[in-house]
Amino acid sequence: MNMSNKELSYGITTGSAATAAAVAALQTIIHQKKPLKVKIDAPFGELEIDILSTKRIGENTAQAMVIKKPYPDPDVTINLEIGAMVRLTDKEGIIIQGGEGIGTVTKPGLQLPVGEAAINPVPREMICANLEKIIPSDKGAQVTVFVPQGEKIASRTMNPRLGIEGGISILGTTGVARSMSLESYKSALSCQIDVGLGQGFEELVFVPGNIGEKLALQALDVEKDQIVQMSNYVGHMLEQAHEKGVKKIILYGHAGKLVKIAGGIFNTKHSVADARREIITAHAAICGASPELLENLFHSKTTEDMIDLLQNENLVADVFHNIAHAIKEKCQDRYPLEMEVIVVRMDGTVLNP
Repeated sequence: MNMSNKELSYGITTGSAATAAAVAALQTIIHQKKPLKVKIDAPFGELEIDILSTKRIGENTAQAMVIKKPYPDPDVTINLEIGAMVRLTDKEGIIIQGGEGIGTVTKPGLQLPVGEAAINPVPREMICANLEKIIPSDKGAQVTVFVPQGEKIASRTMNPRLGIEGGISILGTTGVARSMSLESYKSALSCQIDVGLGQGFEELVFVPGNIGEKLALQALDVEKDQIVQMSNYVGHMLEQAHEKGVKKIILYGHAGKLVKIAGGIFNTKHSVADARREIITAHAAICGASPELLENLFHSKTTEDMIDLLQNENLVADVFHNIAHAIKEKCQDRYPLEMEVIVVRMDGTVLNP
């Protein structure tokens, strides 16, 4: 499979790029030639990858660079240069370490121990397996993977939330990156649960996003590592919490996101489903709201406007107690988790005290 074809709908992972760079560097040392392409074995199959540059540093050391070429996906590592420096040693075995732009694991719960370079297990296996095929039988190698712009772009990844500091991670389970960033993103979101559990927390706070996290830190007696951002993927994150053995969840967030769950909506992205006005109007009717108020609620443009209307009629607490109970019921029907639900408005006021 030739990965230099620009029309392909898939790309290579950072793990494949690092592996190709390491192979090119080792070939430069052994054959004293600078390859323009290399073939590597990946879990997906054989890949042929273009080499951007190679440089011999000494008799037993060389480095090579690979560009993670574009493919139809909003991956922040597209067009990133990923390199590997290889030093041939007299001691058998292959040692892999992180260099410039590679993050360091600082919290337990991930696939790698604290203090280790964030080069995941599959990429490590790929580097070792591909180098072992060409390395002289009496030699070993020290491989340093580096990404010159890694630290700069790390803030645009999940790494800061996961406690990976100083750069990006070298990732990939198949060697091929397809246009399915959603699955990668959901996987990264669920790693937050691993970090929380790794810190020893039995109770985690699930929030929709940054606003919920900020409000939760102000209002609750919790640590930052206890807070898990769900984004829009409520169902996925609750399923992950159940599978990973979380003891208790506090579901905390703005009414505009959480009320959707009361209607059985477990992907809260606006373009997927939006029944906020229907849900709030229905619960207001159950609580005895007048026909005029129900009509006004139904035609409101924002959740905050609806909350103001309910407040004018002293119905906020009743309506949102009902909604919070419905949220808990819908969640526990699917996932047997101990759960508390706290619904707030944008200023942090709790709506179901």
